Amino acid sequence: MIALDGVAVRYGTSCALDGVSEQVPAGQWLGIIGPNGAGKTTLLRSIACLVPHAGTITIDGHPVSGLRRRRLARLVAYVPQLPSLPPEMTVADYVLLGRTPHIGYLRMETDGDRQICAGLLDRLGLSPMAGRALATLSGGELQRVVLARALAQEAPVLLLDEPTSALDLGRRVDALELIDELRRERSLTVLSAVHDLTLAGQFADRLLLLDQGRVAASG
Repeated sequence: MIALDGVAVRYGTSCALDGVSEQVPAGQWLGIIGPNGAGKTTLLRSIACLVPHAGTITIDGHPVSGLRRRRLARLVAYVPQLPSLPPEMTVADYVLLGRTPHIGYLRMETDGDRQICAGLLDRLGLSPMAGRALATLSGGELQRVVLARALAQEAPVLLLDEPTSALDLGRRVDALELIDELRRERSLTVLSAVHDLTLAGQFADRLLLLDQGRVAASG
């Protein structure tokens, strides 16, 4: 379970989050909605410990601020709006990066790691592109590759920041159906920031409405 208690984030004099409290049971999908600048991205980045925050965020009772990066990466996978995409890296190698938290220091990935990634490439329709450089892919293809990398972490918590914004409607539904399928298979806890309210209502168990960094409604 994810528990947020009085979470606040400031960027200089600007308040991005102001006392957000919420609980997300294990295995639930929480859709985070609200206008631009409401704090959706900041909330996800706070859970992933990518921005300093006041208040407390815990996963299964463990404060995220006290976790080492490797341990946190085994618990939380994050799909940002603007991921870092080395242009010359191949699709297969990029997805394999998702296995990094499970690979010991000074060790190499195993056949098992590669099989996990190959299976995700197949399920996301990316197998024919495995050997292509990221620079040669379309925006929608890149978004699926980033999602595959996050799923390769096999973390129990999946944070998605507008995960289907570059996909056409059919691909959006396909991607979200896959996420929902994997959520049920693995008992994933999913938090997704989304602008498309139709898709949010279709896939999320509950919605959290943010406005000016505060919780306006939840349910």
